[in-house]
Amino acid sequence: MDPITTMPTGGAALFWGIVTFSLLILLHEGGHFLAARAFGVKVHEFMLGLPGPALTWRSKRSGVRYGVTMIPLGGYVRIAGMEPGAEDALLAAALAFVAGRSETDADDLATALDVDRGRASALLATLEDYGAAEPAPDGKSSVPLSAREAGEDDAAFLTRVRSNVFRGQAPWKRVTILSMGVLTNLVTAVLILVVALTVWGVPKAIPSVASVGAGTPAAAAGIRAGDTITSLNGRKITAWDQFRNTMLSSTAGTRVSIGLVRAGRPMTVDAVLTARPGGGAMLGVTADTIDVPMPAGEAFKTSFSMIGQVFVAVGKLLNPRTFAVSIQGARSIVGISYEVASAAAEGPLAYAWMVALLSLSLGVMNILPIPPLDGGKVAAEFVEGVIRQPIPRKVSLAMSALGTLLLFSLIFYLMYADVMRYIVHPG
Repeated sequence: MDPITTMPTGGAALFWGIVTFSLLILLHEGGHFLAARAFGVKVHEFMLGLPGPALTWRSKRSGVRYGVTMIPLGGYVRIAGMEPGAEDALLAAALAFVAGRSETDADDLATALDVDRGRASALLATLEDYGAAEPAPDGKSSVPLSAREAGEDDAAFLTRVRSNVFRGQAPWKRVTILSMGVLTNLVTAVLILVVALTVWGVPKAIPSVASVGAGTPAAAAGIRAGDTITSLNGRKITAWDQFRNTMLSSTAGTRVSIGLVRAGRPMTVDAVLTARPGGGAMLGVTADTIDVPMPAGEAFKTSFSMIGQVFVAVGKLLNPRTFAVSIQGARSIVGISYEVASAAAEGPLAYAWMVALLSLSLGVMNILPIPPLDGGKVAAEFVEGVIRQPIPRKVSLAMSALGTLLLFSLIFYLMYADVMRYIVHPG
C-alpha cells in the first residue's frame, strides 16, 4: 500500500502542500533564472527551499550555486544587482581601489575614500554582489575578481562590470527578467490544462444511471445504478440533456414510461414523477459520466478563459464592495494544502488540474502592482523610466514594507480561517 495515500489527513496535507508549492515556486523562480542567464546576467544562487543552511554545489562554468536548504519549502533565485535605490556615487572609485590591491577591508576603503566604515562596508558588499570582488578566506576583507583594462577610466570600468548585473541591463531586459516568473506560471498552467483537456478530456453526462436516490420515483420503479435509459414515453433518448430537459418541462404527478437496458436486456418500467426543487419534475437518478477529449483549439480557448476567470476572482478580492463575499471562498496555504491532498487522492488528473489552477493563481497574483510582488517591481521600473532616476532606496524599502504588511495581513487572516475550517472544526 502507498504510504503517502494512507497518511493522516494533516500529514497528507503537509506533504502535498510542500511538494506542490515547492514545484510552483521553483517554476516561478526558474523563469527569472532562465531570463537572467539568457541576458548574461550574473546569478549567485538558485535554491530549493527558504534561505538558510543548505547543501550546495557551485557550477565552475557559470559560478551559480545550486542547492537545497534546511527548509525545502518553495525556492528562490539571487540575481546580481537587484538592490533598490541609486548606486553609491563612490562606487566607481571603490572599484578602482579594490581592483588595484590584492586584498581590501572596510577600514582600508574607508580611509582611501574618506568615508565612515559603514559606507565602506556597503560599497564592498555591492562590489561582491556585482561579481567584481569576493570575500577573502578569512571573511574579514575582499579580494578583487575584475581588473581594469588598458586606457579604461573609473567610470568605464564600472560600466563594464555593471553590464553583467541586473542594474546594468536595458529597461526592457529588466522588465523581462521580472516578468518571466509570472509568464512561466501562466504558460505552465495553460500547457497542463491543454494536455489534460485534449488527452483525458472533460466529464460528459450520459444517459446511464450512476445512482438512485432513496425514496424517489426511480427507486419505487425498480431502476438501478448501471441501467441505461433508452427511451421516455416512447421517445428515443440518446443524450442525458434530452432526458434532463424533459424532466424540467414536466410536472409533478406525471406518469412516465421509461425504456431501460440492464445487463444487455431491454426492459420498460413506469414511474410517477415528483416535484423538483426549483421547478419541474424529477425521477431521482444521477447521470454517469465519461471523459470526452476536447479539440486542441477549444482546449486553448478554455485555458485562456480560465486565466480570465482567475483575474476576475482576484479583482473581486481586491474590490472593497465584493471583498467580504470573495474572502469566504479564498484559501491560504493551509486550506490549499488540504485541497491539494484531496485532489492527489482522487488521482493524477485531479492533481494536475489543481496544479494548473494554483499556477494560474500564483501568476495572476504576482502581476498585481504591489511591492514586493513582481508586478510591483515592474511598476517601479516604469516609474523610474518616467522620472529618469532610481526611486530613493528609503522610499522603495518603505513601499515594500507597506505592501508586505498588507499581503501578510491577508495571508494570516486566511490562515486563521483555514485552521478553523480544516483543523478545529472540520466538516
